Amino acid sequence: MREIVKFSKGKKRIHFGFLVLLLLSFSLNAQEIVNLYPSKIPNSKPSEIKESGEGMYKNVTIPTLEYFKPKPDKASGTAVIIVPGGGYSVVVYQGEGVTTAKALAEKGIAAFVLKYRLPNDEIMVDKKIGPLQDVQQAIKIVRENADKWNLDKDKIGVMGFSAGGHLASSAATHFEKSYIENPNNTNLRPDFQILVYPVISMTDSLTHQGSRDALLGKNPSAEDIQLFSNELQVESNTPPAYLTHAADDTTVDVDNSIQYFENLRHHKVDTEMHIYPKGGHGFIFRHPGWMEPLFDWMKRNKWVK
Repeated sequence: MREIVKFSKGKKRIHFGFLVLLLLSFSLNAQEIVNLYPSKIPNSKPSEIKESGEGMYKNVTIPTLEYFKPKPDKASGTAVIIVPGGGYSVVVYQGEGVTTAKALAEKGIAAFVLKYRLPNDEIMVDKKIGPLQDVQQAIKIVRENADKWNLDKDKIGVMGFSAGGHLASSAATHFEKSYIENPNNTNLRPDFQILVYPVISMTDSLTHQGSRDALLGKNPSAEDIQLFSNELQVESNTPPAYLTHAADDTTVDVDNSIQYFENLRHHKVDTEMHIYPKGGHGFIFRHPGWMEPLFDWMKRNKWVK
């Protein structure tokens, strides 16, 4: 290998070609990280709690979006806000977020990984709505900055995994009420939803108990159970959906996806569902080709080229 560092008058001099290559490599791989709230975070209260973790985060107090930009020659104008799972107790940021974002960007889709606040009475006035505020704020930011990022403001979707699927489906069924400040009345409705082994329901028979306890508490009211059971919130204007799950999932019952699919279908919302017979919860780590039918669905619906 050629020597790339030379010495002149006792000082190091980096070869110019290497420096250009280094800077170019950095610019291609660098991602933009956006704080969701430029000033005060809504529904928050003072706390000594600090975020921890690397690749998987706990105690998130400052929510962010990380932007993974597609190459200009592949860019479709479509954007997806990715909501990783973690039972509303952690955010599986790397495994479900960053890895998926890179795969989407390769297909020309602008991907934004959401690191959202986890429901916690110590940091929130009302923990039930904290995560929903963050996903609504993420949609608002992406839509309001569509021109800046060369996006189509009518092709902005959400994608959620596990408890992140509950949050993504909450964005898709609760958009008519703004839980954030929205002075410009920016449209908070996702244009489509992609849900991967999602928690959908908070009802006793279907819910993932850990997710429900974290979001609604140990003894939720009947009103809160109904409000956050997203299969019960479907309307004819609910965004088109792509659902995928494994039939042998013993963590989040596949009936979450099936019931949601049925309610979407009965409201005449375009919906496609893929159920694997095997794979369990988190099957994306065991089925490397799981995104191929998703990309096919996105092509047929003109979300991608």
